[in-house]
Amino acid sequence: MKISVELSMYPLNEDYKPSITAFIKRLRTYSEVRIETSGMSSQIYGEYDLVMAMIQTEFRTVFEGNDKVSMVMKMVNGDLSGPIKF
Repeated sequence: MKISVELSMYPLNEDYKPSITAFIKRLRTYSEVRIETSGMSSQIYGEYDLVMAMIQTEFRTVFEGNDKVSMVMKMVNGDLSGPIKF
């Protein structure tokens, strides 16, 4: 099953940019999924099990490496990387 996930990371400290940059660089190492980034979020498209395993690994890395951080995730069943068809 394909899914689409939108992630936003909000480190709760003044020097937030390095944490976000490192997070995005780690996401881009996963060749099995498609990653798009914008100024506000990262979108991930791929197979459910692969995407969820990646998120679990990377959220743990973020939570273990930062004092406080807020992660926002939205998920949709299906690949929304192209034009949306209703």
